Amino acid sequence: MKQIQFGDVTIFRVVELEGANSHRFSQSLFPELTEEVLAPHRDWLAPHFLEPETGKLVMSIHSFVVRTRHHTILVDTCVGNGKKRNVPIWHMREGPFLEDLAKAGVQPDSVDYVLCTHLHVDHVGWNTRLVDGRWVPTFPNATYLFAQKEWDYWKDKDGDGFGEIIGDSVRPIVEANLAQLVEGEHGIDDEASLLPTPGHTPGHVSLRLASGGREAIITGDMLHHPFQCGAPEVTSSFCVDPDQSRATRKAFLERYADSDTTILGTHFAAPTAGRIRSAGDRWKFQV
Repeated sequence: MKQIQFGDVTIFRVVELEGANSHRFSQSLFPELTEEVLAPHRDWLAPHFLEPETGKLVMSIHSFVVRTRHHTILVDTCVGNGKKRNVPIWHMREGPFLEDLAKAGVQPDSVDYVLCTHLHVDHVGWNTRLVDGRWVPTFPNATYLFAQKEWDYWKDKDGDGFGEIIGDSVRPIVEANLAQLVEGEHGIDDEASLLPTPGHTPGHVSLRLASGGREAIITGDMLHHPFQCGAPEVTSSFCVDPDQSRATRKAFLERYADSDTTILGTHFAAPTAGRIRSAGDRWKFQV
């Protein structure tokens, strides 16, 4: 994805992992996804989001850096380094995420806000880094935005099946008094605001950006993969409330279909950005 600019807003992504092996795929991530469901959409999914040779879904784990007139906002913080995780490719990583941020002109102390669309393992990892045996905030001058409903769901847990994700990546932020717990359509500034998109998790949010008469939405995991535009009924195995996830996704697709709103998927492989277009009684993602 090239840098996107509209009005006074710029957006670019910093990739931690990308490809057909960067996530748990197909039957594990999407247990409801069958060849019959996927087949009608293969032509527009390939080659960016589906490997023509293998038929595997292609996904990405990345952060978005958003610059408005007022703030630098980091949206979701990937898996992180040095963390014990129950997925081999995520376990005790030593990746160049911070170096890649620096190459893009972003130093940890220059980030004003960190937004976690939700508190799953691959969205909170770089919230913290290990310093002298302690997990400390990676972005010391930032306000970390968590939805109140999301924190309420996770606050009595240390983690989940992937590891102690709350204990090492979220609770240290709260204890450092850097977390701001927000409700509903919270406005960050006059160009950035939260859009509640619950279902995947109870307090899941997306980010709406508006400037210069144009609009963009960063989806979080409300849309995991572009194929869900054509099959919105297919949920991931990690959706807390599958029925609500389906309803939220369908309402979102209906609202933004055939509009000029740019959609940026938090797990969409490059080119990542596109628009939702009607395709009969379904939709497709057009890059």
